[in-house]
Amino acid sequence: MVQILPSLAAIRAFEAAARHQSFTRAAEELGMSQASVSYQIRVLEERLGFRLFARAARKVHLTRDGERLAKSVVEAFDLMRTAFQTVEADQHATLTISATPTFSANWLAPNIGRFQIAHPEIAVRVFANEERTDFARSEIDLAIRYGDGGFPGLRAHRLMPTEFTPVFGPALGAVPSSPQELLEYPLICPRDSYWRIWFDAAGCDPSGLERLTGTSMASQTEAAQAAMAGHGIAMLSPRFFRQDLASGRLIQPFELVATDGMAHWLVYPEARRNLNKIRLFRRWIEVETAQDPH
Repeated sequence: MVQILPSLAAIRAFEAAARHQSFTRAAEELGMSQASVSYQIRVLEERLGFRLFARAARKVHLTRDGERLAKSVVEAFDLMRTAFQTVEADQHATLTISATPTFSANWLAPNIGRFQIAHPEIAVRVFANEERTDFARSEIDLAIRYGDGGFPGLRAHRLMPTEFTPVFGPALGAVPSSPQELLEYPLICPRDSYWRIWFDAAGCDPSGLERLTGTSMASQTEAAQAAMAGHGIAMLSPRFFRQDLASGRLIQPFELVATDGMAHWLVYPEARRNLNKIRLFRRWIEVETAQDPH
């Protein structure tokens, strides 16, 4: 038969009073009145059927039965305190981030070192995936996701807009002289909606995209690699490939950079908004993305 424990409030009051050998000091620690502590211990004594404290003028001390019970109860509370302190320390010491593969490889990886230099007490783990994060069932602290800002149940901070433009590698050869001429070249991921949006922004007829097959890639990072290898023209976000553009590994033939109105967002559960490691990372990444030259 399962023994039902006395109320936690009564056990908690007894543990504090037993450690301090004082109802007054126990009350101060627990944020209760002395009368409330005395009442909770009296409830516990009635439940157990024996006295836990011998009461005298202005002081109390444990009875023999009280001492025997106090030893186990204090040890149990010490174990719980240690367990919570350990978990809390781990929570503050490690920041676990989920980010889309493109953002992770092309923005977070080159920049996260500055966060770790500023906050060496926080270890960072990054998981690159496109999956929607189930914060209740995973160890992820926060995520960076693409969307319109509609993330039910989550606090969301807009980091940067999605922007894209055609780019290619020097191995491709001749440079297209006009946006419409792009349709005469092999395009990487021609069915990607970014192509149609960019052609519309350029004032060109995008209907030619329908007859193109091209190569499909899982991420912008893969598309960029294919473009640098000379396999075609890719539609990429220039802010994610600034070093490749600066070095000439990628070439941007037109100044036009289009957007679909979406953005990358930092998201996390509302209940975690006051965690120090999340506050520090949010402040850091908002400053970093605001200073981004693109």
